[in-house]
Amino acid sequence: MAFLPELLLMGGALALFFVSLGESRARQAKAVALAVAVALVAACVLCLGQQAVLFSGAYRVDLFSQILKLVFACGYVLILLLGGELADIRDEVRAEYYLFLTLSVSGLVMLVSCVDILTLVIALELSSFPLYLMVPMRRERNGRRIQMESAIKYIMFGIAANGIMLFGMSYLFGLTGTTSLPVMVEKLRPVIASPLAIAGLAMTLCGLFFKLAVFPFHFWTPDVYQGASNETASLIASLSKVGAVAVLVRFVSLASPDNHAIVLLLTLLAIASMFYGNLIALIQKDLKRLLGFSGIAHAGYAMIGFVALDEAGYAAAIYYIVGYLFMVLACFVVICKVSRDGANVAMDELAGLYRRSPLLAVTLIVGIFALAGMPPFAGFMGKLTLLSAALAKGHLALVIIAVVNTAIAIYYYLCVIREACFRDAGTRPAIALDWPTRVLCVLLMAGILALGVAPARILDGISSSLASVNLPLTKVSQR
Repeated sequence: MAFLPELLLMGGALALFFVSLGESRARQAKAVALAVAVALVAACVLCLGQQAVLFSGAYRVDLFSQILKLVFACGYVLILLLGGELADIRDEVRAEYYLFLTLSVSGLVMLVSCVDILTLVIALELSSFPLYLMVPMRRERNGRRIQMESAIKYIMFGIAANGIMLFGMSYLFGLTGTTSLPVMVEKLRPVIASPLAIAGLAMTLCGLFFKLAVFPFHFWTPDVYQGASNETASLIASLSKVGAVAVLVRFVSLASPDNHAIVLLLTLLAIASMFYGNLIALIQKDLKRLLGFSGIAHAGYAMIGFVALDEAGYAAAIYYIVGYLFMVLACFVVICKVSRDGANVAMDELAGLYRRSPLLAVTLIVGIFALAGMPPFAGFMGKLTLLSAALAKGHLALVIIAVVNTAIAIYYYLCVIREACFRDAGTRPAIALDWPTRVLCVLLMAGILALGVAPARILDGISSSLASVNLPLTKVSQR
């Protein structure tokens, strides 16, 4: 029972492999993927209270991992509904697209339960390599193979970040003599202030900073968002970032709360990410590139929670990134439906959206206002909890900088609203929505509003689950 979600995903991936062996099996593959996604949500709910230590202590099932698995399962369903018929994916590889999507989600689901750096690296690569293959599956446009350029950049940056991460892990292993994170916590405490430990931990974090698009590991982000299909970009922008934050919690908690070097490093990265992402986003005209630079800024906001180096900060970071998943998917569902035949959407193509599709316009308004940090949506409560956690530890300057960046971001977010609600549609046609898209819009808006209006129960659940993140295995069994 503890391993049921993973078994379902592996079984679904195997079924999709056999479906993809035939010709023109995209519809069958989508049906199988949807069935697996719905079953995965049910399995995650059923297994929410399970606790187990598997595979000789390398894999831990606890409340922390089970909550995040439920988030991944819900995100999997939302992305499948968002994708529609995959208009911008080449016909001959659409069935394989669903296979790679399922494999990537299975890697993320396994990632949050890995408490050994060997299994963690394997799960991290399982979640990443399918994405490297999904980016170039996009159709060519106007003789330009922009998707290939994006895929090469994504792979090269990913390999470089992973190499640095593995080198850092070798330092941590050399200092502690173990690959188990709970044991590593105990053995690192006497030497955590040494330059070698700080260097090892910093390099280990590089691979996760890459997935989260933290400055200076962000260079791939706008190009991959622009070059990948709308559906692939939505996956990269949402689920993979949740996985990165979850694993960051395990590694950052290796540092002691009074480790000033790690605090300084995380603070500088947060500030650089916020300023870079928000300032460059001001001049963007392509909506996906704008969301790419916005994602860099939001990675900086999430990093504020880690600066606190305590459970309140980690809980705020996870809560914020879960809210960000709903916010960014709300924007991507609008991109997918406004887009003509899967092409990228320029800002001026949103003109008159309030007349062409009122439901899409409302979804965009909710998503954009939430990203901007407007109450009563998830973005406001997420930023509030992050800033409260940082302020409680005395990081007043960082809080002021975050507020200034929020004010900068409001400008370009309001530019999106201006195009959608205050520009004339001209000759642009109305947008017809099928029932799955209508359901998706309602679900996303409800999720954003629910996270913003009633955050206490969610934050309490996340906080209580963090108590056993890096506990020794004997204490987990006692719990």
